[in-house]
Amino acid sequence: MTRTRQAKLIFINRYFYPDHSATSQMLSDLAFGLAKDSPNHAIHIVTSRQRYDDAVAQLPAQELMQNVHIHRVTTTRFGRQNLLGRAIDYLSFYAAAFVTLIKLTKAGDTLIAKTDPPLISVIAAWVAALKRAHLVNWLQDLFPEVAAELGVKLARGLPYKLLKALRNQTLRQAKMNIAIGELMADRLRREGVPDNQISVIHNWADEEQLHPVPHEQNPLRSEWGLQGKFVVGYSGNLGRSHDFATILNAAEALKDNPDIVFLLIGGGAQLPQVKIDCADRGLRNVMFKPYQPREKLSESLSVADLHLISLKPELESLIVPSKFYGILAVGRPVIFIGAEDGELATIIKKLNCGMVVPLAQADQLIKNLIKLFDNPIETAKNSNIKIRKSFETFFSKNKATEEFRNKLTK
Repeated sequence: MTRTRQAKLIFINRYFYPDHSATSQMLSDLAFGLAKDSPNHAIHIVTSRQRYDDAVAQLPAQELMQNVHIHRVTTTRFGRQNLLGRAIDYLSFYAAAFVTLIKLTKAGDTLIAKTDPPLISVIAAWVAALKRAHLVNWLQDLFPEVAAELGVKLARGLPYKLLKALRNQTLRQAKMNIAIGELMADRLRREGVPDNQISVIHNWADEEQLHPVPHEQNPLRSEWGLQGKFVVGYSGNLGRSHDFATILNAAEALKDNPDIVFLLIGGGAQLPQVKIDCADRGLRNVMFKPYQPREKLSESLSVADLHLISLKPELESLIVPSKFYGILAVGRPVIFIGAEDGELATIIKKLNCGMVVPLAQADQLIKNLIKLFDNPIETAKNSNIKIRKSFETFFSKNKATEEFRNKLTK
């Protein structure tokens, strides 16, 4: 009797769990969930041997983790600090991933290309065509548009047009393109991608790991000296896509109030400059902490009474800040600084889980912060039960995994 071959779902992403990258953590959530509940499909991941936060790491070349087969390819290891070195790392990953995918992929398999590094979907599309496999693009951002909006010199003129045309070809070739927001899906339609090749599956957080932690039970509140303080949090990447001028202007206006503290947890390209600006302005009410281990995320996110999220308006439809979902998971309200008709702004208004402040409107941000500071009991009441329930309804890991299972395995 001939045994039926198990079709493979093969994810391609430069980093894979464990590390500080939220999108890599979501990949591990999804891969482990599918491996547990999709017995007719073998789950594989092609990734690098690096960590997001450690370019010189040498993770095992092969690993079986919770029934997920991990294939880590060898690349250059210049890291994220230098653009030229990062480009070389990208090129070496493209080449190594292509070779591994050619060996691994069989007819009928499904390749799921994420967006790190940019245009990895091109490599996946080539392999899918050669091996008669299916292609699915899981779009965490849209390149080269993001690079162009952030002022990258190479993402303009003829190179921009060529890169975009190459990317769009892979979108049209794909069996499915998974967008992480409605505005991104609309943008794909404007690029000529047929509607039946587009699905929206929002990013998520792990409801089994993340949960609200009351202040009186949170060890980080005492460890960081925040007992009795009203804490305005920012957690995650301090990257170039986010605005910090509005936040720092508000912190400066409130610096004489000893009961309000701005807590910035994380790292990124703008962190050094933000620290310099705080020192220049004498902002002793701004506290910095590094990324926290995943097992402490409930505590670190729950330290704050509310969280700030910002996104430059020109990046709407290209990016959705993934930190949003973890904040909802611990039941904290959000003040979004950005476009009032943007993706997160629309969700916040729909779920009534926070406020929206236009970019550069520090006065409005200050007004909202003082309003919440003056009503701490009401803030806590709203931030625990209602927001957590909205998260469980719309943005849980189990919900997203089921949506992916329906798209990838049927």
